[in-house]
Amino acid sequence: MQQTTIARSVEWRGLGLHSGRPARVTVLPAAPDTGLVFRTPCEGGTGDVLIPARAEHVHSTTRATTLAARANGESTAARRGAPPVSSAQTSPAAARVATVEHLLAALFALGIHNAEIEVEGGEVPVLDGSAAPFVTRLRRAGIRPLAAARRELEVRMAFEVGDADRWIRVEPGDGLSIEYAIEFAHPVIGRQRFVLEDLDGDRFERELAAARTFGFADEVERLRAQGLAQGGDLSNTLVLGEGGLLNEGPLRWPDEFVRHKVVDLLGDLALIGSELHARITVEKGGHGLHHALVRALVERPGLLAERAPLAELGRLRAFAQPG
Repeated sequence: MQQTTIARSVEWRGLGLHSGRPARVTVLPAAPDTGLVFRTPCEGGTGDVLIPARAEHVHSTTRATTLAARANGESTAARRGAPPVSSAQTSPAAARVATVEHLLAALFALGIHNAEIEVEGGEVPVLDGSAAPFVTRLRRAGIRPLAAARRELEVRMAFEVGDADRWIRVEPGDGLSIEYAIEFAHPVIGRQRFVLEDLDGDRFERELAAARTFGFADEVERLRAQGLAQGGDLSNTLVLGEGGLLNEGPLRWPDEFVRHKVVDLLGDLALIGSELHARITVEKGGHGLHHALVRALVERPGLLAERAPLAELGRLRAFAQPG
């Protein structure tokens, strides 16, 4: 199977959920083996910094996933007209890109392996709080195959991260399947469970993409005092008060809350940098626990292995059959 990129560039504008400032993100085509790479202005305006969407660039998981240039200069800096992403020069310039998970979930679910993602304003715009606006325009832009084989990884052994109350269990599997459960002491949520069997772009768009981010009214002042949720409002966040849901209109699904958690998980799994074959079970997850999983997958020897192409698997199975 081939790698892919976006067929033409596509743009979104809005507010940053946490910064409250205007933000713009543009997804552009990229060459094979580029991966998903964010481009954002350097502090001081001396060029742009390139931040690969990889686990080692995670800076924060507080209420969102934030990526940052590595302090040791492993991220790349480039100017307009500089060499392409794959050959730009290294730079220690500091830069961060916040709230990347909804866009990354859309790219991951649609099977878009290579893209340059330009961000202005330091944060991907929240839009309506879901991944649906990203899916709609990415599909409208089109997906183009590239002349390079795609990389697929598979989980080779079962393992867990977390503790007795909040945990993730991962097992070998064909395709990517997820069972996710959440539990909140609020009557609108309670305990919810969602099962996703064998992720693909159509299923993601139909069952998950439109699920919105959510929060609690009694947390707003504390979050804003921490510099978070400055752009959050009822147009982009499901807000739960003591008496129920504060938003007008119905939920998009009765279990919209757990569906959004699955979207967040997919966006965080995109930081592995490859398609993934696994069965994942989550109990009371969040970005911090998701990234404990991702770090384990990429750092622990023997958990992941390259998956052989289908043609090679067929030859191996035929060889293994008795004559």
